[in-house]
Amino acid sequence: MVAIIPVAGAGTRLRPHTYTQPKSLIPIAGKPIIGYIVDQLQEAGIADFVFVIGYLGDKIREYIDTAYPDVRKSYVVQQMREGLGHAIWLTNQVISPDEDVIIVLGDTIMDIDLKKVVEAPYSVLGVKKVDDPRLFGVAEFGDDFVITHLSEKPRIPMSNMALVGLYKVCGFGKLHAALDYNIRNNIRTYNEFFLTDGLQRMIEQGEKFIAEKIDNWYDCGQKEVMLQTNMILLKKNAGKYADHPGLKNTILVEPVYIGENSKVSNSIIGPNVTIGDNAVVEHTIIRDSIIGNYTRLQDVLMYNSLIGSDSVIHGSSHSLSIGDNTELDLR
Repeated sequence: MVAIIPVAGAGTRLRPHTYTQPKSLIPIAGKPIIGYIVDQLQEAGIADFVFVIGYLGDKIREYIDTAYPDVRKSYVVQQMREGLGHAIWLTNQVISPDEDVIIVLGDTIMDIDLKKVVEAPYSVLGVKKVDDPRLFGVAEFGDDFVITHLSEKPRIPMSNMALVGLYKVCGFGKLHAALDYNIRNNIRTYNEFFLTDGLQRMIEQGEKFIAEKIDNWYDCGQKEVMLQTNMILLKKNAGKYADHPGLKNTILVEPVYIGENSKVSNSIIGPNVTIGDNAVVEHTIIRDSIIGNYTRLQDVLMYNSLIGSDSVIHGSSHSLSIGDNTELDLR
């Protein structure tokens, strides 16, 4: 089985952060989002990966090659962003038709037994009940969990069960043929080639898909969700960083993550704070925030903030969303 991880999007909902780095590389609880995805897939037994890259794709490649040098991997470039279906269609360059595939979106973290999905003898789509299904691909199914119909961002949803970025398909050749039909015939939804439409064509041709309900799912395309996900993942490692060598006259209110070579002095950090590598924090109070690598904070009271790498902030009290390479003097 091959894992396909599409990471070609521009991440417009997370600007200004995604002007300088892909959203899948934004760190949560000390690790980029894509790192959690790759680790989870490896733990489920996946050894082969295909990354669909585009916008800032060189940074994705650099991270994966450095963090996972021994992983068998290929990169496929999506030059024109024409939808997720188009991105998956391009991977036929490196995936054989008889291969089974599991597709996980590159900005999605979820709590699920992926090994169960990987080992299932049938195709599986991850679903979750949502408040407003008009924002998602929507699945309709009965008590047997066999999916009868899929639609992308329907104006009048017939179900509140949303597709949440996990797709296991038996036989890549059948999926590619369905996507190829839509692309050759210019069958679009909202001017894009959606994966949902390709899967629906497979259903119409008799392919069986089973819905797998997911309890906890985090779409890390928004600041608020990213901060919430950071809090949840930090709790799994609470107390781990209390003896960090870079701490001086500092109180940690767990859970907290402090990266390598970072120095924190005369400050109160936490709860729910991630500080990246090589950061310097002085005379500062931070809670419920993510601070990037090589960032310097001085005399700041900060809350509910997402701060990019290589940023410098002095003074005042704020909830901020600051991209990389930013300098603010708020005194």
